[in-house]
Amino acid sequence: MEAARIIKKLKSLSSPKNIQGMARFGINPQKALGINIPVLRKMAEEIGKNHQLALELWQSDLHEVRILASMIDEPEKVSSRQMDEWVKEFNSWDLCDQTCMNLFDKIPLAWKKAIEWTKSEEEFIRRAGFALMSCLAWHDKGTKDKEFLKFFPLIKKYSTDQRNFVRKAVNWALRQIGKRNKNLNKQAIKVAKEILKMENKTARWIALDAIRELESSVIQRRLV
Repeated sequence: MEAARIIKKLKSLSSPKNIQGMARFGINPQKALGINIPVLRKMAEEIGKNHQLALELWQSDLHEVRILASMIDEPEKVSSRQMDEWVKEFNSWDLCDQTCMNLFDKIPLAWKKAIEWTKSEEEFIRRAGFALMSCLAWHDKGTKDKEFLKFFPLIKKYSTDQRNFVRKAVNWALRQIGKRNKNLNKQAIKVAKEILKMENKTARWIALDAIRELESSVIQRRLV
């Protein structure tokens, strides 16, 4: 009953104008309600963590309801099976990224899934793998560099995937890892320059964009 009440509330906040705006930013408008992330975060705070409720909300198939589910789920109760089931239903870059940063990167299995998912031929599953790498580099403060170094061969391997949502995630992962500390910055720039030599249009874009940011004075000063 709680799930039904929440879904009804979210439907009442639906904005056709916002849905049109979402489509312009490459967000899949199907099943969308046009509700902004800050509104969802406020609602998530009011609801609190609730694993069972998150599972029920995910079943709704509504875009923002699923993002809300990722915000209230309890990482310690999420199974490998749930992660695989949810990732298969990603149909938009923001649902993918929000779920990775709100929930998946807080689960110990995230390191394994990041590697596993990048090997999938499905666009949003592969994106999820690289998005997860990015979120781990961003949020996981205690893991040693050697674990992040394991991601570089995959970043290099899939830098030729020309699908827009994949190439942007590969680029994101490379940049985010390279901004973590001075050692990883040096290693990420090295990988970017190796990618640049591959003479592939997509790989060249990923490499040049990453090098531009990682060698910038702003990032270099931050890493001193």
